[in-house]
Amino acid sequence: MTIKEISGIIDGKVICCDDKFPGSIEYAFASDLMSDVLTIEKENLVLITGLANLQTIRTAEMSDISCIIFARDKKIGEEIISLAKENNMILIESPHSLFHISGELYKAGIKSIY
Repeated sequence: MTIKEISGIIDGKVICCDDKFPGSIEYAFASDLMSDVLTIEKENLVLITGLANLQTIRTAEMSDISCIIFARDKKIGEEIISLAKENNMILIESPHSLFHISGELYKAGIKSIY
C-alpha cells in the first residue's frame, strides 16, 4: 500500500519525506513502548505511535523503519521533522487513536507483525 493510500485511510497529513519512499507498506506495528519497537525485524513496516519525541525517530532509525504515523492528533515539532529528514523518514499525523488507525489499516490489507 502506498503512503498516499495509507494517509487517506487514516485521515492523515504527511508531514515530511513522502517523496523519499519508492516502495509500498506491507506491515504495521502499533506501540508507545520503544523497547518493543526495537524487537521488530521486518521490512516495509509502518510504526503507529502516540509518542511524539526524538526517541521515536531514533528508535525507528535503529529498527530501519522508514514511516511513522503519530496518532491522537499529536503535532510534530521542527526538531523531530529535522531528524526525520536526515534519516529519510516519512512522518504522518492522524487525528485517530492507535486502535482506530490499526483497525483501518488492517481492514485495508496491511498485515500485523504478530
